Amino acid sequence: MGLRRSPLSTMNRLALLCAAAGLILSTIACQVNIGGPEQPGEVIPLSTETAQEVEEAWQSALTSAALTGQLTLLLTESQATSLLQQRLESQAKPIMRDPQVFLRDGVIRVYGISQRGFLQASVLITVAPRLEPDGSVYFDVTSADFGPFPVPDAVRQSISAMFTEAFTSPLGALATGVRILSIAIADGQIAIVGELR
Repeated sequence: MGLRRSPLSTMNRLALLCAAAGLILSTIACQVNIGGPEQPGEVIPLSTETAQEVEEAWQSALTSAALTGQLTLLLTESQATSLLQQRLESQAKPIMRDPQVFLRDGVIRVYGISQRGFLQASVLITVAPRLEPDGSVYFDVTSADFGPFPVPDAVRQSISAMFTEAFTSPLGALATGVRILSIAIADGQIAIVGELR
């Protein structure tokens, strides 16, 4: 005589199986990667200590400028990446996560991940420095690839403002007293040279 399963036991198993399948599918759906641009280089390490190095580099450059009249700041990709990560973490709704800042060929390329609801895509933003005749500097978004997501002008302006603020806010009250003479971006570094007015 074989064992007979009760209909209740079969129903419980079916319900449990459906619940487990639903849980697995909802987990997968929570993070659907829909593509986007490729990362333009190797992964750049970041840390809070490296972000602190940027603050120290600015302070050193400003101290030196007070003595010599010349301001020179040199930042690496790791320092710029850590600085951007710190800025993004301070925002309520950051435009991306896991940023990587590549300083090459005269431009800043920022790679990261953007998420809208359960969809996520890789992002590549190209930012170029713009030096004004009065010695002020701005950073303009020249291209923005958010995968299949459209990039509104407000987002471009926000990114430009974030970079401009990140690179000029350490000057603080001295900003009007410093004239930037040149900005060079190459080989994983950005060099900013200026003088006191």
